[in-house]
Amino acid sequence: MKTVVEVKNVYKLFGNNSQKLLQQVKKSKLSKEKVLKETGHTIGLKNINLSVNEGEIFVVMGLSGSGKSTLIRCINRIIEPTEGEIYINGENILKMNNKQLTNLRRNKISMVFQSFALLPHKTVLDNVAFGLELQSVKKEIRRQRAQETLDIVNLGGYAHSMPSELSGGMQQRVGLARALCTSPEILLMDEAFSALDPLIRSEMQDELINIHHSMKKTIIFITHDLDEALKIGDRIAIMKDGEIVQIGTPEDILKGPANDYVKDFVQNVNRAKVITASNIMKRKEYLTLPKEGLRTAIKKMQDASISSLFVVNKDKMLKGIVTIDKAVKLIKEKKDNIEEIIDININTVSPDTKIEDIMPMFLNCPFPVAVTDNGKFLGIVFKSAVINGIIGGAQ
Repeated sequence: MKTVVEVKNVYKLFGNNSQKLLQQVKKSKLSKEKVLKETGHTIGLKNINLSVNEGEIFVVMGLSGSGKSTLIRCINRIIEPTEGEIYINGENILKMNNKQLTNLRRNKISMVFQSFALLPHKTVLDNVAFGLELQSVKKEIRRQRAQETLDIVNLGGYAHSMPSELSGGMQQRVGLARALCTSPEILLMDEAFSALDPLIRSEMQDELINIHHSMKKTIIFITHDLDEALKIGDRIAIMKDGEIVQIGTPEDILKGPANDYVKDFVQNVNRAKVITASNIMKRKEYLTLPKEGLRTAIKKMQDASISSLFVVNKDKMLKGIVTIDKAVKLIKEKKDNIEEIIDININTVSPDTKIEDIMPMFLNCPFPVAVTDNGKFLGIVFKSAVINGIIGGAQ
Protein backbone atom coordinates (compact mmCIF):
# COMPACT_ATOMS: atom_id res chain seq x y z
CA MET A 1 0.00 0.00 0.00
CA LYS A 2 1.45 3.35 -1.07
CA THR A 3 2.06 5.98 1.60
CA VAL A 4 1.03 9.42 0.30
CA VAL A 5 1.53 11.58 3.39
CA GLU A 6 4.05 10.89 6.14
CA VAL A 7 4.56 13.04 9.23
CA LYS A 8 7.71 12.38 11.26
CA ASN A 9 8.56 13.77 14.71
CA VAL A 10 6.72 17.03 14.12
CA TYR A 11 6.59 19.67 16.84
CA LYS A 12 4.90 23.05 16.76
CA LEU A 13 5.35 25.55 19.57
CA PHE A 14 3.68 28.95 19.49
CA GLY A 15 5.65 31.76 21.12
CA ASN A 16 8.59 34.12 20.67
CA ASN A 17 11.26 31.66 21.81
CA SER A 18 9.85 28.41 20.45
CA GLN A 19 13.15 27.09 19.08
CA LYS A 20 14.92 27.75 22.37
CA LEU A 21 12.15 26.09 24.38
CA LEU A 22 11.82 23.08 22.06
CA GLN A 23 14.56 20.96 23.66
CA GLN A 24 13.09 21.55 27.10
CA VAL A 25 9.66 20.42 25.91
CA LYS A 26 11.14 17.32 24.24
CA LYS A 27 13.00 16.27 27.38
CA SER A 28 10.35 17.09 29.94
CA LYS A 29 6.93 15.60 30.60
CA LEU A 30 5.35 18.93 31.37
CA SER A 31 1.70 19.22 30.42
CA LYS A 32 0.47 21.71 27.85
CA GLU A 33 -1.09 23.79 30.63
CA LYS A 34 2.14 23.75 32.67
CA VAL A 35 4.24 24.87 29.69
CA LEU A 36 1.84 27.73 28.98
CA LYS A 37 1.78 28.84 32.61
CA GLU A 38 5.56 28.69 33.11
CA THR A 39 6.79 29.90 29.71
CA GLY A 40 3.93 31.66 27.97
CA HIS A 41 4.31 29.28 25.02
CA THR A 42 1.66 26.96 23.64
CA ILE A 43 2.31 23.41 22.54
CA GLY A 44 0.45 23.01 19.25
CA LEU A 45 1.95 19.67 18.25
CA LYS A 46 4.20 17.32 20.18
CA ASN A 47 6.11 14.54 18.43
CA ILE A 48 3.49 13.74 15.80
CA ASN A 49 4.09 10.61 13.74
CA LEU A 50 1.59 9.25 11.26
CA SER A 51 1.23 8.01 7.70
CA VAL A 52 -1.72 8.29 5.33
CA ASN A 53 -2.21 5.67 2.64
CA GLU A 54 -3.27 6.31 -0.92
CA GLY A 55 -7.03 6.38 -1.35
CA GLU A 56 -8.03 6.31 2.33
CA ILE A 57 -10.05 8.71 4.43
CA PHE A 58 -7.79 9.45 7.38
CA VAL A 59 -9.64 11.30 10.13
CA VAL A 60 -7.91 13.40 12.78
CA MET A 61 -10.26 13.84 15.72
CA GLY A 62 -9.97 15.83 18.90
CA LEU A 63 -11.59 18.47 21.03
CA SER A 64 -10.84 22.18 20.76
CA GLY A 65 -7.16 22.82 21.47
CA SER A 66 -6.10 19.26 20.70
CA GLY A 67 -3.90 20.34 17.78
CA LYS A 68 -5.88 18.79 14.93
CA SER A 69 -6.27 21.99 12.89
CA THR A 70 -2.65 22.93 13.53
CA LEU A 71 -1.63 19.54 12.15
CA ILE A 72 -3.57 19.85 8.90
CA ARG A 73 -2.20 23.35 8.38
CA CYS A 74 1.33 22.05 8.85
CA ILE A 75 0.67 19.41 6.19
CA ASN A 76 0.26 22.12 3.56
CA ARG A 77 2.58 24.58 5.33
CA ILE A 78 0.01 27.23 6.10
CA ILE A 79 1.66 26.85 9.50
CA GLU A 80 5.40 26.16 9.70
CA PRO A 81 6.37 23.36 12.11
CA THR A 82 9.00 24.13 14.70
CA GLU A 83 10.74 20.84 13.98
CA GLY A 84 10.15 17.61 12.09
CA GLU A 85 9.61 16.27 8.61
CA ILE A 86 6.51 16.09 6.41
CA TYR A 87 6.63 14.05 3.23
CA ILE A 88 4.16 14.05 0.35
CA ASN A 89 4.84 11.28 -2.14
CA GLY A 90 8.28 10.91 -0.62
CA GLU A 91 9.28 14.58 -0.90
CA ASN A 92 9.94 16.63 2.22
CA ILE A 93 7.72 19.68 1.75
CA LEU A 94 9.51 21.56 4.54
CA LYS A 95 12.48 21.87 2.19
CA MET A 96 10.42 23.30 -0.67
CA ASN A 97 10.92 26.87 -1.79
CA ASN A 98 7.97 29.22 -2.33
CA LYS A 99 7.61 28.33 -6.00
CA GLN A 100 7.58 24.58 -5.29
CA LEU A 101 5.12 25.08 -2.44
CA THR A 102 2.77 27.11 -4.62
CA ASN A 103 2.90 24.40 -7.26
CA LEU A 104 2.13 21.77 -4.62
CA ARG A 105 -0.92 23.67 -3.40
CA ARG A 106 -2.23 24.34 -6.88
CA ASN A 107 -1.77 20.87 -8.31
CA LYS A 108 -1.56 18.20 -5.61
CA ILE A 109 -3.45 19.46 -2.56
CA SER A 110 -6.86 21.10 -2.16
CA MET A 111 -8.43 22.27 1.07
CA VAL A 112 -12.04 22.62 2.22
CA PHE A 113 -12.60 24.88 5.21
CA GLN A 114 -15.37 25.10 7.79
CA SER A 115 -16.34 28.49 6.39
CA PHE A 116 -17.44 28.05 2.80
CA ALA A 117 -15.05 30.81 1.61
CA LEU A 118 -16.86 31.26 -1.69
CA LEU A 119 -16.30 34.32 -3.83
CA PRO A 120 -19.62 36.21 -3.53
CA HIS A 121 -19.25 38.10 -6.83
CA LYS A 122 -18.69 34.96 -8.90
CA THR A 123 -21.29 32.39 -10.02
CA VAL A 124 -21.26 28.88 -8.65
CA LEU A 125 -19.62 27.65 -11.85
CA ASP A 126 -16.87 30.26 -11.71
CA ASN A 127 -16.28 29.54 -8.02
CA VAL A 128 -15.73 25.88 -8.80
CA ALA A 129 -13.48 26.74 -11.73
CA PHE A 130 -11.39 29.22 -9.72
CA GLY A 131 -8.56 26.78 -8.98
CA LEU A 132 -8.24 25.97 -12.66
CA GLU A 133 -8.19 29.70 -13.41
CA LEU A 134 -5.18 30.03 -11.11
CA GLN A 135 -3.57 27.22 -13.11
CA SER A 136 -4.15 29.25 -16.30
CA VAL A 137 -6.43 26.59 -17.79
CA LYS A 138 -8.37 27.87 -20.79
CA LYS A 139 -11.80 29.26 -19.96
CA GLU A 140 -13.86 26.76 -21.98
CA ILE A 141 -11.94 23.80 -20.53
CA ARG A 142 -12.16 24.95 -16.93
CA ARG A 143 -15.87 25.68 -17.26
CA GLN A 144 -16.48 22.24 -18.70
CA ARG A 145 -14.58 20.57 -15.87
CA ALA A 146 -16.34 22.75 -13.32
CA GLN A 147 -19.72 21.69 -14.69
CA GLU A 148 -18.70 18.04 -14.56
CA THR A 149 -17.62 18.44 -10.95
CA LEU A 150 -20.87 20.18 -10.02
CA ASP A 151 -22.70 17.19 -11.46
CA ILE A 152 -20.69 14.92 -9.15
CA VAL A 153 -21.92 16.82 -6.07
CA ASN A 154 -25.47 16.99 -7.44
CA LEU A 155 -25.46 20.74 -8.10
CA GLY A 156 -25.34 20.65 -11.89
CA GLY A 157 -28.45 22.78 -12.20
CA TYR A 158 -27.06 25.62 -10.06
CA ALA A 159 -24.04 26.52 -12.19
CA HIS A 160 -25.26 30.05 -12.93
CA SER A 161 -26.61 30.81 -9.45
CA MET A 162 -24.83 33.11 -7.03
CA PRO A 163 -23.53 31.71 -3.70
CA SER A 164 -25.98 33.89 -1.74
CA GLU A 165 -28.87 32.07 -3.43
CA LEU A 166 -27.82 28.69 -2.00
CA SER A 167 -28.38 27.08 1.37
CA GLY A 168 -25.48 26.37 3.71
CA GLY A 169 -25.31 22.73 2.70
CA MET A 170 -25.34 23.63 -0.98
CA GLN A 171 -22.60 26.21 -0.47
CA GLN A 172 -20.45 23.57 1.19
CA ARG A 173 -21.05 21.28 -1.79
CA VAL A 174 -19.74 24.10 -3.98
CA GLY A 175 -16.66 24.33 -1.76
CA LEU A 176 -16.15 20.59 -2.09
CA ALA A 177 -16.62 20.77 -5.86
CA ARG A 178 -14.05 23.57 -6.08
CA ALA A 179 -11.55 21.45 -4.19
CA LEU A 180 -12.18 18.44 -6.42
CA CYS A 181 -12.16 20.36 -9.70
CA THR A 182 -8.37 20.62 -9.90
CA SER A 183 -8.12 16.81 -9.55
CA PRO A 184 -5.87 16.97 -6.48
CA GLU A 185 -4.16 13.87 -5.17
CA ILE A 186 -4.89 14.90 -1.58
CA LEU A 187 -7.97 16.58 -0.16
CA LEU A 188 -7.65 18.33 3.20
CA MET A 189 -10.93 19.01 5.02
CA ASP A 190 -10.84 21.10 8.19
CA GLU A 191 -14.11 20.80 10.14
CA ALA A 192 -15.78 21.02 6.74
CA PHE A 193 -19.26 20.03 7.92
CA SER A 194 -19.33 21.35 11.49
CA ALA A 195 -21.21 24.56 10.61
CA LEU A 196 -24.08 22.65 9.00
CA ASP A 197 -27.39 21.59 10.53
CA PRO A 198 -27.36 17.94 11.75
CA LEU A 199 -29.50 16.57 8.91
CA ILE A 200 -27.55 18.39 6.19
CA ARG A 201 -24.32 17.38 7.90
CA SER A 202 -25.31 13.72 7.73
CA GLU A 203 -26.20 14.12 4.05
CA MET A 204 -22.80 15.70 3.35
CA GLN A 205 -21.06 12.84 5.14
CA ASP A 206 -22.91 10.38 2.91
CA GLU A 207 -22.04 12.49 -0.12
CA LEU A 208 -18.35 12.47 0.79
CA ILE A 209 -18.37 8.70 1.24
CA ASN A 210 -20.03 8.24 -2.15
CA ILE A 211 -17.56 10.60 -3.83
CA HIS A 212 -14.66 8.82 -2.16
CA HIS A 213 -15.88 5.45 -3.42
CA SER A 214 -16.08 6.75 -6.97
CA MET A 215 -12.98 8.97 -7.10
CA LYS A 216 -10.65 7.22 -4.60
CA LYS A 217 -9.11 10.45 -3.40
CA THR A 218 -6.75 10.50 -0.42
CA ILE A 219 -8.60 12.55 2.20
CA ILE A 220 -7.41 13.94 5.53
CA PHE A 221 -10.50 15.00 7.46
CA ILE A 222 -10.47 17.04 10.66
CA THR A 223 -13.38 16.84 13.11
CA HIS A 224 -14.25 17.21 16.78
CA ASP A 225 -17.20 14.82 16.39
CA LEU A 226 -16.48 11.17 17.19
CA ASP A 227 -19.64 9.92 15.47
CA GLU A 228 -18.56 11.70 12.29
CA ALA A 229 -15.05 10.27 12.58
CA LEU A 230 -16.34 6.74 13.07
CA LYS A 231 -18.77 7.07 10.17
CA ILE A 232 -16.41 8.27 7.47
CA GLY A 233 -12.92 7.29 8.60
CA ASP A 234 -10.97 4.32 7.28
CA ARG A 235 -8.55 5.09 10.09
CA ILE A 236 -8.71 7.64 12.89
CA ALA A 237 -6.04 9.50 14.86
CA ILE A 238 -7.32 10.78 18.20
CA MET A 239 -5.48 13.84 19.55
CA LYS A 240 -5.24 15.41 22.99
CA ASP A 241 -3.13 18.40 24.02
CA GLY A 242 -1.08 18.33 20.83
CA GLU A 243 -0.30 14.62 20.94
CA ILE A 244 -1.75 11.58 19.19
CA VAL A 245 -3.10 9.15 21.77
CA GLN A 246 -4.32 6.44 19.38
CA ILE A 247 -4.45 5.58 15.70
CA GLY A 248 -6.62 2.78 14.37
CA THR A 249 -9.67 1.75 12.42
CA PRO A 250 -13.06 2.65 13.90
CA GLU A 251 -13.43 -0.98 14.99
CA ASP A 252 -9.96 -1.01 16.57
CA ILE A 253 -10.72 2.10 18.61
CA LEU A 254 -14.12 0.87 19.78
CA LYS A 255 -12.88 -2.58 20.69
CA GLY A 256 -9.53 -1.55 22.17
CA PRO A 257 -9.35 2.05 23.43
CA ALA A 258 -5.72 2.90 24.22
CA ASN A 259 -6.39 4.70 27.50
CA ASP A 260 -9.12 6.09 29.74
CA TYR A 261 -9.36 9.27 27.65
CA VAL A 262 -10.30 7.30 24.54
CA LYS A 263 -12.45 4.91 26.56
CA ASP A 264 -14.52 7.82 27.89
CA PHE A 265 -14.91 9.10 24.32
CA VAL A 266 -16.29 5.87 22.91
CA GLN A 267 -18.43 4.64 25.80
CA ASN A 268 -21.68 6.12 24.44
CA VAL A 269 -21.09 5.37 20.77
CA ASN A 270 -23.77 3.43 18.91
CA ARG A 271 -21.64 0.38 18.07
CA ALA A 272 -24.21 -0.92 15.61
CA LYS A 273 -23.31 1.95 13.29
CA VAL A 274 -19.60 1.14 13.39
CA ILE A 275 -18.88 -2.55 13.91
CA THR A 276 -18.91 -4.51 10.66
CA ALA A 277 -19.59 -8.08 9.63
CA SER A 278 -15.87 -8.78 9.28
CA ASN A 279 -15.43 -8.08 13.00
CA ILE A 280 -18.19 -10.34 14.29
CA MET A 281 -18.25 -13.19 11.77
CA LYS A 282 -17.03 -16.66 12.63
CA ARG A 283 -14.33 -17.79 10.26
CA LYS A 284 -14.75 -21.45 11.13
CA GLU A 285 -15.79 -23.29 8.03
CA TYR A 286 -19.39 -24.23 8.76
CA LEU A 287 -19.45 -25.59 5.24
CA THR A 288 -20.01 -28.71 3.24
CA LEU A 289 -19.50 -29.71 -0.36
CA PRO A 290 -22.31 -31.47 -2.25
CA LYS A 291 -20.05 -34.45 -2.98
CA GLU A 292 -19.47 -35.04 0.76
CA GLY A 293 -23.03 -36.29 1.13
CA LEU A 294 -25.75 -35.95 3.75
CA ARG A 295 -24.19 -38.12 6.45
CA THR A 296 -21.04 -36.02 6.50
CA ALA A 297 -23.12 -32.84 6.64
CA ILE A 298 -25.19 -34.18 9.53
CA LYS A 299 -22.06 -35.16 11.46
CA LYS A 300 -20.54 -31.71 10.93
CA MET A 301 -23.68 -30.08 12.31
CA GLN A 302 -23.80 -32.40 15.31
CA ASP A 303 -20.10 -31.88 16.10
CA ALA A 304 -20.50 -28.09 15.94
CA SER A 305 -23.87 -28.07 17.76
CA ILE A 306 -25.50 -26.14 14.94
CA SER A 307 -28.72 -26.80 13.03
CA SER A 308 -27.69 -25.66 9.57
CA LEU A 309 -24.70 -25.73 7.27
CA PHE A 310 -23.76 -23.62 4.28
CA VAL A 311 -23.12 -25.44 1.02
CA VAL A 312 -20.31 -24.30 -1.28
CA ASN A 313 -18.60 -25.61 -4.36
CA LYS A 314 -14.90 -26.49 -4.51
CA ASP A 315 -14.02 -22.79 -4.99
CA LYS A 316 -16.04 -21.82 -1.90
CA MET A 317 -18.72 -20.13 -4.01
CA LEU A 318 -21.89 -20.14 -1.92
CA LYS A 319 -24.73 -22.35 -3.19
CA GLY A 320 -27.15 -22.17 -0.25
CA ILE A 321 -27.84 -23.78 3.10
CA VAL A 322 -29.07 -27.14 4.41
CA THR A 323 -30.75 -27.83 7.75
CA ILE A 324 -30.28 -30.86 9.93
CA ASP A 325 -34.03 -31.57 9.96
CA LYS A 326 -34.23 -31.81 6.18
CA ALA A 327 -31.01 -33.78 6.01
CA VAL A 328 -32.22 -36.39 8.53
CA LYS A 329 -35.57 -36.64 6.77
CA LEU A 330 -33.88 -37.29 3.42
CA ILE A 331 -31.63 -39.95 4.96
CA LYS A 332 -34.70 -41.73 6.34
CA GLU A 333 -36.04 -41.75 2.80
CA LYS A 334 -32.83 -43.56 1.84
CA LYS A 335 -31.61 -40.68 -0.30
CA ASP A 336 -28.23 -38.98 -0.22
CA ASN A 337 -28.45 -36.16 -2.75
CA ILE A 338 -27.80 -32.97 -0.80
CA GLU A 339 -28.74 -30.85 -3.83
CA GLU A 340 -32.42 -31.76 -3.21
CA ILE A 341 -32.60 -29.85 0.05
CA ILE A 342 -30.36 -26.82 -0.54
CA ASP A 343 -32.28 -23.68 0.43
CA ILE A 344 -31.20 -20.62 -1.54
CA ASN A 345 -33.34 -18.18 0.46
CA ILE A 346 -30.48 -16.92 2.61
CA ASN A 347 -29.12 -13.50 3.50
CA THR A 348 -25.63 -12.53 2.43
CA VAL A 349 -23.62 -9.43 3.27
CA SER A 350 -20.22 -8.01 2.38
CA PRO A 351 -17.48 -7.84 5.04
CA ASP A 352 -17.96 -4.08 5.54
CA THR A 353 -21.71 -4.25 6.21
CA LYS A 354 -22.59 -2.57 9.51
CA ILE A 355 -24.38 -4.40 12.34
CA GLU A 356 -27.35 -2.05 12.07
CA ASP A 357 -27.93 -3.32 8.53
CA ILE A 358 -27.52 -6.97 9.54
CA MET A 359 -29.94 -6.92 12.47
CA PRO A 360 -33.18 -6.79 10.42
CA MET A 361 -32.10 -9.85 8.44
CA PHE A 362 -32.75 -12.09 11.44
CA LEU A 363 -36.38 -11.00 11.74
CA ASN A 364 -37.70 -12.80 8.67
CA CYS A 365 -35.10 -15.52 8.16
CA PRO A 366 -34.28 -18.40 10.54
CA PHE A 367 -30.77 -18.89 9.14
CA PRO A 368 -27.47 -17.24 10.04
CA VAL A 369 -26.12 -14.59 7.66
CA ALA A 370 -23.34 -15.51 5.26
CA VAL A 371 -20.49 -13.07 4.67
CA THR A 372 -19.35 -13.21 1.06
CA ASP A 373 -17.12 -11.39 -1.39
CA ASN A 374 -18.42 -11.63 -4.95
CA GLY A 375 -20.21 -14.83 -4.03
CA LYS A 376 -17.25 -16.45 -2.26
CA PHE A 377 -17.92 -17.57 1.30
CA LEU A 378 -15.85 -15.76 3.95
CA GLY A 379 -17.65 -16.35 7.23
CA ILE A 380 -20.88 -16.62 9.13
CA VAL A 381 -22.73 -14.20 11.41
CA PHE A 382 -24.92 -15.66 14.14
CA LYS A 383 -27.57 -13.66 15.96
CA SER A 384 -25.57 -13.97 19.19
CA ALA A 385 -22.57 -12.36 17.50
CA VAL A 386 -24.71 -9.36 16.50
CA ILE A 387 -25.85 -8.92 20.10
CA ASN A 388 -22.30 -9.23 21.43
CA GLY A 389 -21.12 -6.74 18.82
CA ILE A 390 -23.65 -4.17 20.03
CA ILE A 391 -22.92 -4.54 23.74
CA GLY A 392 -19.19 -5.04 23.29
CA GLY A 393 -19.08 -8.58 24.58
CA ALA A 394 -16.61 -11.26 23.61
CA GLN A 395 -17.07 -12.96 20.28
